[in-house]
Formats: sequence, C-alpha cells, structure tokens
Amino acid sequence: MKQARLAVIVMVLALLGACSPGIHGKVLLFDPNMQPIPPAIETSEGTVVNMINTTSTIEQASHAVTVNVKGEFESEKDKIIPGKYKVEASRIGFETNTQDVEVGRFGGTGVDFKLKKIKEGKRRSIEGSKSDEDKIINPGEVNIQPPTM
Repeated sequence: MKQARLAVIVMVLALLGACSPGIHGKVLLFDPNMQPIPPAIETSEGTVVNMINTTSTIEQASHAVTVNVKGEFESEKDKIIPGKYKVEASRIGFETNTQDVEVGRFGGTGVDFKLKKIKEGKRRSIEGSKSDEDKIINPGEVNIQPPTM
C-alpha cells in the first residue's frame, strides 16, 4: 500500500515537471476587411512573436520565436517563467497585435492572433536625402568651443 502511494506521488511529480510553463498559439492572417487570407496566397510562417515578461528581472524579461509553416508557435523549453507577459505578434505589412497573458507554474498558456493586413494607402515610406547638399556644413555656421575644465 505504501509503495503504491509512493509510486503515485512519483508519477504526479514527473507529470508536473513535464508541464513546464510556456506560451503557445497560432497566428492567422486577414485582409483589411478582416476576411481570412488563404494559405495559398500568403502564410503566417516567419511572423515574429515576442513574449515580454512584465514581472521579472531583465535577464528573464523576453523571449522571441517565429511562426512555423502551420501558423503555430511555441516558446522554447525553460525560456518562460511564471508571471505576466505581453505577447506581441508582428509581421511586415500587417498591424501588430498584442495580448496580455498570465503564465502559471505548470502547463502552457495559449494565445491566438489575428493579424490584419495594412491597406496600401496607409503605409508610410521614408525618403533619404536626394543630394549631398544638406550634408555639407559651412564652416562659418559652426562655432567649435574647446572643452571646459
């Protein structure tokens, strides 16, 4: 009887140890009208998912993974500790989506994202200098002072 009880306790502890904290989920892509984008047109593979712990020290503050070909992601083993997280999915051409989750001591926390495609007209581009004219400094416009001691 005592051995059977001990065996059950060992088995429960082994199962609890196997269920380490983690974050997992799926990323789905949608057009600007929130209609699903078929995987034949564009997949969410390569989307970056950042997991930022808002309750821990800097050394354990964040972890990032990429979405696989099935649109799924999962934190790496032993990279997530219990606490509150901001989980953010981002992909070029889509609006970033952020969710707050709490991860317990045992088992994983699921988070699913729906990323909405940005309309082409709303994208902003940054133009660089068209000439070197704005890079030239007129020595008369600069007043260089020696450092004070």
